[in-house]
Amino acid sequence: MGVLTAAAAAAKSALTISGISKLAFIPTMLAAMAYFNYDLIDPENRPFNQQYLREEYDFVIVGGGSAGSVLANRLSEVEGWNVLLLEAGGHETDISDVPLLSLYLHKSKLDWKYRTQPQDSACQAMKDKRCSWTKGKVLGGSSVLNTMLYIRGNKRDFDQWEAFGNPGWGYEDVLPYFKKSEDQRNPYLAKDTRYHSIGGYLTVQDAPYNTPIGAAFLQAGEEMGYDFIDINGAQQTGYAWYQFTMRRATRCSTAKAFLRPVRLRQNLHISLFSHVTKVLIDKDDKRAYGVQFIRDQKKQIVYARREVILAAGAIASPQLLMLSGVGPAEHLQDVGIDVIYDSPGVGRNLQDHIAVGGIVFQVDYPISLVMSRLVNINSALRYAVTEDGPLTSSIGLEVVAFINTKYANASEDWPDMEFMMTSASIPSDGGTQVKRAHSITDDFYEEVFGHLTNKDVFGIFPMMLRPKSRGFIKLRSKNPLEYPIMIHNYLTHPDDVGVLREGVKAAIAVGETKAMKRLGARFNSKPVPNCKHLPLFTDEYWDCYIRQYTMTIYHLSCTAKMGPSSDPMAVVDPQLQVYGIKGLRVIDASIMPAITNGNINAPVIMIAEKGSDLIKETWIPKRRKRHSRSLKSCKLDNLLLNKNSTCTTNR
Repeated sequence: MGVLTAAAAAAKSALTISGISKLAFIPTMLAAMAYFNYDLIDPENRPFNQQYLREEYDFVIVGGGSAGSVLANRLSEVEGWNVLLLEAGGHETDISDVPLLSLYLHKSKLDWKYRTQPQDSACQAMKDKRCSWTKGKVLGGSSVLNTMLYIRGNKRDFDQWEAFGNPGWGYEDVLPYFKKSEDQRNPYLAKDTRYHSIGGYLTVQDAPYNTPIGAAFLQAGEEMGYDFIDINGAQQTGYAWYQFTMRRATRCSTAKAFLRPVRLRQNLHISLFSHVTKVLIDKDDKRAYGVQFIRDQKKQIVYARREVILAAGAIASPQLLMLSGVGPAEHLQDVGIDVIYDSPGVGRNLQDHIAVGGIVFQVDYPISLVMSRLVNINSALRYAVTEDGPLTSSIGLEVVAFINTKYANASEDWPDMEFMMTSASIPSDGGTQVKRAHSITDDFYEEVFGHLTNKDVFGIFPMMLRPKSRGFIKLRSKNPLEYPIMIHNYLTHPDDVGVLREGVKAAIAVGETKAMKRLGARFNSKPVPNCKHLPLFTDEYWDCYIRQYTMTIYHLSCTAKMGPSSDPMAVVDPQLQVYGIKGLRVIDASIMPAITNGNINAPVIMIAEKGSDLIKETWIPKRRKRHSRSLKSCKLDNLLLNKNSTCTTNR
């Protein structure tokens, strides 16, 4: 009876997400998972949603995403500290556990559904020429919606952070924090203890399922002269299998990794559906003392005895700072907010990774991920029972390549281009959810990809790693429930156009290798709208092309950057404390001075691991070492007091 109840509950939860109900196989799959006692395998249930909150906590954490989940775990380790985690969304669902379905979560109730302002520089193929910025509105944040890629970045990223004036943030300083949270399940990687560890909260593993296309990608890389590498090891330039934040073939979100194991801690309260609208700051003392939030349609206030910590992400954290009176003074005055501290860098320096979408190759064999072929009862049962099969694939992402374009110095091992290589692409789901998630217009899809719908294809998404273009975020009004104005400014720096153009050329070259030609690979060269007046494959054509299908990889960052006090645009110091305001920190992707070389979920988790230690160093008194009397002082005492006692040192 319990199994039937669990199956019914699972099926019901599956159908609550917009768009998912069309996939008839999902309730069957979830019922099968319940039938095989999936919950018994993973006994850690979801954390409690605390109904009755204390008036005051030692620490109030705003945002239960990748950073907030880590902070809540690590701060509540300290006996006697009371910690409150406020999250605007609810719990992750059974659907979010299934790797293949991550794009079905975009534009669902788990997504903030942010959209940028229209700009001519990019996203011309999107509806209203507006890019969609998917951000997780759920406990676990974007780690519930992302593709689970575990990439730490390049050691030079962090050495650069330190060179910017942030001591303690060099690569050798942060590497222990990456390792602290890692539970590496690949024994060949785990034995490299210089770069990997086991036993942490966050499970990292290889994909349980790959297609023959993945092996062909690696052969193509070897053919092009690249090494086969560990992307989180000694060298970044090369080709590798992706490493994923997965556990037993399902998503290992930060909520699952860091919050479920500690849900019974009495000093940790988690309040869901709690939308923070303001940090309370004493105008005279310049100290944060609490937050105001909306829960159950009621305004509430909770006080922080020690600190308020913003971990709401690169959009919401600067938005909250500005709503609370910390930001560019002139802008705050324009929207009618009293200025408590003029911090011109809040909301500025926005950086993101963008890729060129639509680099699609058709193949001759039925070996790719085609939704109409793999979504069936057999796949569902295989997923539920043996924990493998196509449903464990992260939307086809199999191989990653870090390469150098002509704009990078190849001798530095600091590549400027990442290839996200997939055994599927935009037409693989019949022109439904991928198109919707990317906000591609129907006309653009039909003209460029319509003839490939449900055909066997693979895709390469060339992603620029170190953009020079900078966007910004500013308030639309002082209404905290109104989304801010988001200006992406993609491709406004001419160097970015050149790097992406060279990335596209290199991606097409991959399809020309013998390894890919054995599969019958041929590039979909259908001219894109708005670029037909230019000759195919010329630089001018590619410059036009990349402004059409400009695809964010959702790595929004750097909007409250860390820097020394001498940097007028720095928002937080190297201890992540907000300049000008006591008792307030920002600990999330906002604090990056420059975006890292790769997908950013792993660096955000690292930032939270290190940030929680910085907080502990501030508030936990250092134990005084028992200073032993020196032999010299003992002998001096004997001389002065005319004593003959034996002098020894205490140990």
